[in-house]
Amino acid sequence: HRHYDLSNELFAAFLDETMTYSAAWFADGCDDLADAQRRKIDGVLDMAGVGPGQHVLEIGTGWGALAIRAAQRGARVTTLTISAEQATLAEQRISAAGVADRVHVLLRDYREARGSYDAVVSVEMIEAVGMAYWPTYFAALDRLLRPGGRVGLQAITMPHDRMLAARDDHSWITKYIFPGGLIPSVPAIEQHVRDCTKLRVVERRSLGPDYARTLAHWRRTFRSRWDAVAALGFDDTFRRMWEFYLAYSEAGFRVGYLDVHQFSLRGTRS
Repeated sequence: HRHYDLSNELFAAFLDETMTYSAAWFADGCDDLADAQRRKIDGVLDMAGVGPGQHVLEIGTGWGALAIRAAQRGARVTTLTISAEQATLAEQRISAAGVADRVHVLLRDYREARGSYDAVVSVEMIEAVGMAYWPTYFAALDRLLRPGGRVGLQAITMPHDRMLAARDDHSWITKYIFPGGLIPSVPAIEQHVRDCTKLRVVERRSLGPDYARTLAHWRRTFRSRWDAVAALGFDDTFRRMWEFYLAYSEAGFRVGYLDVHQFSLRGTRS
């Protein structure tokens, strides 16, 4: 709530038309952010094998872009969020896209999710879960997935030794931007998949440099539209904080301190 409920209008000021607040995936020779976001979304849906007639669970609605795309592929989608502001705008966007009959937005914590789904997708949600709840999160993915189904997961990652050092750290980012979260490592994700589920990682891709490019887009747009952001009531202190957050994050991905991965998880039995 401290981050995502700041204002839908704030995020609309610097995100692209898809309203996607996660790493894009740029094609060679293309620097269009909206196209790169759609490519990323298709990448996650491909990891989960999403297609016509399936019932898909999305953990973390955002503003509805992935749910819309899954519905356009012919799937039914149940999507969960704990942000009332995001849920309201996501429902409006889903309706405008003409897929409201195939997408159900629930204001619900993933731990309260029920049912059985052909595919489960979750994009950059785990970072906000908190290390103590990672076993619960991965167990939920397993519990909610039908036998033979697949999970498409996108997660920001950091090297394992730095993750261990950061878990007890109270950094500028955790104080001002993402309170309560922790970025996992690839080994931590793989270990929790092994220990807490009957799933296995069958495919993985890194998009670290693409996240640096994504953040550069956001920062340039944020700066160019500052007057519109200020009109929403945000002051110069917020401007400096947000610019630093975006630049700090971009630098982390550029130097390899941070990475982002898409994972495909599949049950050990079909």
